[in-house]
Amino acid sequence: MSTHKNIDRICIIAIVLCVLITAVLMNGSALGIGQTAHAMGYEERIFDTDKVHTIDIVIDDWDEFLTTAQSEVYSDCTVVIDGEAFKNVGIRGKGNTSLSTVSSMDSDRYSFKVEFDQYDKNKSYHGLDKLSLNNVIQDNTYMKDYLTYQMMNEFGASAPLCSFAYITVNGEDWGLYLAVEGVEDSFLQRNFGNDYGNLYKPDSMSFGGGRGNGKDFNIKDFTDNSNSDENSDSAEDKNNSGNMPGGFGQFVPPDMQGGMPQMPEGMEMPEDFDFSAMENGEFKMPDMGGGFGGGKGSDDVKLHYTDDNYDSYTNIFNSAKTDITKADKDRLIASLKDLSEYENLEEVVDIEKVIRYFVVHNFVCNGDSYTGSMIHNYYLYEENGKLSMLPWDYNLAYGTFMGADSTGQVNSPIDTPISGDMSERPMVGWIFSNDEYTEMYHKYFAEFLAEVDITGIIDNAYNLISEYVEKDPTKFCTYEEFEKGVTTLRTFCQLRSESVKGQLDGTIPSTSEGQNADNSALIDASSITLSDMGTMNMGGKGGFGGFGGGMDKGNFGSRGQRNNKSAAPTESTTDVTITQTSNIRLMANNNEMPQGGFGGMTPPDGFEGMPQGDFEGMTPPDGFNGEMPDFENMEMPTDENGNPVMPEGFGGGMPNFENPDNQNDNTQSEDTTNSDAPSTNEDNSGNTPQNPFGNGGEMPNFGGNMQFPQGGSTQNNTFSYILLGVSVLLLAGGLIFAFKFKR
Repeated sequence: MSTHKNIDRICIIAIVLCVLITAVLMNGSALGIGQTAHAMGYEERIFDTDKVHTIDIVIDDWDEFLTTAQSEVYSDCTVVIDGEAFKNVGIRGKGNTSLSTVSSMDSDRYSFKVEFDQYDKNKSYHGLDKLSLNNVIQDNTYMKDYLTYQMMNEFGASAPLCSFAYITVNGEDWGLYLAVEGVEDSFLQRNFGNDYGNLYKPDSMSFGGGRGNGKDFNIKDFTDNSNSDENSDSAEDKNNSGNMPGGFGQFVPPDMQGGMPQMPEGMEMPEDFDFSAMENGEFKMPDMGGGFGGGKGSDDVKLHYTDDNYDSYTNIFNSAKTDITKADKDRLIASLKDLSEYENLEEVVDIEKVIRYFVVHNFVCNGDSYTGSMIHNYYLYEENGKLSMLPWDYNLAYGTFMGADSTGQVNSPIDTPISGDMSERPMVGWIFSNDEYTEMYHKYFAEFLAEVDITGIIDNAYNLISEYVEKDPTKFCTYEEFEKGVTTLRTFCQLRSESVKGQLDGTIPSTSEGQNADNSALIDASSITLSDMGTMNMGGKGGFGGFGGGMDKGNFGSRGQRNNKSAAPTESTTDVTITQTSNIRLMANNNEMPQGGFGGMTPPDGFEGMPQGDFEGMTPPDGFNGEMPDFENMEMPTDENGNPVMPEGFGGGMPNFENPDNQNDNTQSEDTTNSDAPSTNEDNSGNTPQNPFGNGGEMPNFGGNMQFPQGGSTQNNTFSYILLGVSVLLLAGGLIFAFKFKR
């Protein structure tokens, strides 16, 4: 048999090419070739949004499980999804403050986390390892989370899949929940391929949550006062000598006669802290670095670069959801350094993904997030040094966080989505660091408004779930409140779209400075009340600082609804008076708080002014001579130049509730006899001093100790596998060819 004279060379070249192709396919990510997302199998099953799914939880002792829900301990159960049974599955209560909020409302409607692989690592729901069942608390619309995730996914931002599911327990109706894809291994594989990068959930408001912890620790379990790298459950660690705890969980207040607590060790009052600041009619809390809490290293949740020490990023590394190494930590820190300095952005930021994320995020106005004062509720994804954001927890979006002004929220400026210096949030600040990125952001915003049918998503969801809401036995609102909430959500989104279009074409200012200078062009949203969609203080004993379910225009709230029944608020027969001081309505209540909820707090013995025991209703205590002010319609007084001023008697701290009639000359004078006196401000002429606390930069002491009681579209990898198979066949063929002709 004749052979080609160069057959040896041809065979060698063929073999080398086959080896190279195989190596590239097997090591694409290391060579800078991105992984291709691929279908998992569960997407069109549980997350089919054309129907309400059924989930039956079969468990031996449901009542016993509910008593342990707040401890987040797993129990064994069988989960039947759309008629398909999965046995030996783990289930636990889910959430941080939401767990205690549900309990304080005398409800058992907790959110749940289902782990198919809790007891058997090889078990999954058609590839899904974790499933969250959200109880839609603080959401009368049932769809604030749903709408946001749908918009994110439709617009090409990687986001968890979700759908509505009607839950039964041992065959008995329980309620309509939102089923959400867990942002863990299955999510990462679906969006980023098998060889995905690292996932973090930075949060200084909670502890733990890292990989392999056994459970996500709840903020109510600990007090971060020691700045220690370890969490301690000792009584000593829970006694923080008047410092602010690591976060507002459900806490037992000390003798609170001193006002606000001191700042914890390692935290300083921001230089620009100003209680007089008003934005769009909303009173803004200061940026405290991770909200109230965080203590050590709170800059890391802002994604700030501090230094090269791992300990400076504990709120990131301790909440890693993937296994990380020292090399991973070094790479992330290097990326944060470039991000904070706005350098090499193309190398350290997934430009398009992050812009798409912030387009939707900034549209929905979520203050309980990275751009808000708490700086949490987001995932950070890193792969080969590139960073991107993943969305989470939007039940307080659409302006419903902390009770906001509707017109102000509808017109929330898209080019200054945070209060203060944009560099304080480098992951969004870089977008506005040069004109090219800002123009790209505006372009994507216009595409979002044109391409995503927001009203269609709302209407389809309403038509799908309305009958299930009506029969939901554990819902937090009445059916009428649900319908009103959906109407308000629809109107909010329509008005928000109008405002954003105006900001893009220049007819409405797109920055807070511009809107403050000229608010005549703003879209009027006074026809809607944001709280109709559900807020942080809806029902129960109050959420974050709530009074008996929150205050609604100065009225005492009712107890949270359960089983479609609402307990009427207890009326007070005590005469009430209002003291007017510098146009701010204050309580003339002799330092006594009304009986009712206060953020789930139970006061300690000896506390003067707040009644003891379970805060069930809203009956004011004996001697209460005033009523709560109308916070919703409260207006800040201004001087002749339009600048906001605090009331007379402010004295550099919070208004004098004990003696609201206290008068002074409304000017600041230097007091050299008191080291705690505020610094003189020659230009403020009655405005809040630069250091409003008047105590050397620290928040005053409560007067005692504080204690805590116990994404993207999916596609197939088929092409990659075909190439791999072809390369293997070529390699085998080359070897056979060479062997045959050599003979």
